Amino acid sequence: MEHLMAVVLAAGEGKRMKSKNSKVVHTVCGKPLIKWVYSAVKGAGVEECVLIIGHKAEQVRECMGDHVKYAVQEEQLGTGHAVMQAVEYMQGKDGTVVVLCGDTPLVTTKTISNTIKFHRENNNAATVITAVLDNPEGYGRVVRDKHGNVLKIVEHKDANKEEKNIKEINSGMYCFKIKELIESLKEIRNNNSQGEYYLPDTLEVLIGKGLKVGAYIIEDSTEILGINDRVQLAEASEILKKRILLRNMKAGVTVIDPASTYIDEDVKIGMDTVIYPGTIIEGKTVIGEDCVIGPNSRIVSSKIGDGVAVHQSVIMQSSVDNNTSVGPFAYIRPDSIIGKNVKIGDFVEVKKSVIGDDTKISHLTYVGDAEIGKNVNLGCGVVVVNYDGKKKSKTVVENNAFIGCNVNLVSPVTVKENAYIAAGSTITEEVPENALAIARSRQVVKEEWVLKKGLHKKD
Repeated sequence: MEHLMAVVLAAGEGKRMKSKNSKVVHTVCGKPLIKWVYSAVKGAGVEECVLIIGHKAEQVRECMGDHVKYAVQEEQLGTGHAVMQAVEYMQGKDGTVVVLCGDTPLVTTKTISNTIKFHRENNNAATVITAVLDNPEGYGRVVRDKHGNVLKIVEHKDANKEEKNIKEINSGMYCFKIKELIESLKEIRNNNSQGEYYLPDTLEVLIGKGLKVGAYIIEDSTEILGINDRVQLAEASEILKKRILLRNMKAGVTVIDPASTYIDEDVKIGMDTVIYPGTIIEGKTVIGEDCVIGPNSRIVSSKIGDGVAVHQSVIMQSSVDNNTSVGPFAYIRPDSIIGKNVKIGDFVEVKKSVIGDDTKISHLTYVGDAEIGKNVNLGCGVVVVNYDGKKKSKTVVENNAFIGCNVNLVSPVTVKENAYIAAGSTITEEVPENALAIARSRQVVKEEWVLKKGLHKKD
């Protein structure tokens, strides 16, 4: 069987991004640019991927890890020179190599697969992916003969007036027979205005040898858009966002206002869930069926069960089980586990805590580093005092306990099953099962005190 591999160019400096970071590690819709390209490649069945790195190489390595092989381009001397660095990985292999750019996150698995199929069916030595643009400014032009065969690719800066009028452009993405690519790279030269080795020059070498070079025109020209600055980054994000929303809506998710809704690529949402305007869902979040999310909510890398409502709230790296209500204006901080049929009400903050099934935390409460049992009621204004200035400690409230309003639970402390705590208490010691704890001063009334102090206010 033919070997199928990819070489992805990611060595450029990307000066126009004006960033301390490598261009290809900038993210759109939850993924670095380079990972979008890699995902499209792997989806097309490519067995081996070689990444050409150079500028900020350590950042690219950290981003991609051991998913790919690496070749280093010490000096950026053009696209042809970049591919030369991968020759060691191609030697002795018979098959097809796809060459892509690491800053083109919009290219799809479908396009790569169709190009490979076109390339093989036509027995091409090389196939260039092209598009027809109304404004081809800046792109290399595809020059064809009168029969429609590809003659050469001319870079914009090297094109003459007639060539600049051509609308079909080179995407910078190719398929080659591996052996033909290796041989043609040996013959390209850098006698151009930039003194660089251009990969498209390999096409002329192949044509000069009588080998067949084809062009696969894609219908959606947005797929070839490269990212060179923050404006183009935003434009790519908008296109990808629409693709993601469309996919979710076709899968049975209702998105009330797509224009004001942001969902990352790796998010999974169940059927009949409704997403209200102003909602942001990021990371590897999984949301179940029949949920109501939003308006104006943010969920990051969390697991949300079925039938959950999240209104105007934030959930970070946590889980919320079935039929629970969160918000409005609640904040679920990382490492929290919220059970079934729970109410997390308005202005409630939960941090690194477990909340049992059927528990109610209705409003104005802070729960941190705590384990709250099942069917517990935490009244308005309850505070778990988890920090003593040096370390965090744990509070445990067991099943069926009732915590009155404005209670402070000073960690570490345990409230046993079925215990009650009177409103306004500050609890520092264990409360036994079935007990009532009152930790407040007895009320004292001093008659006429306001008059005696001269504090009475006249109407």
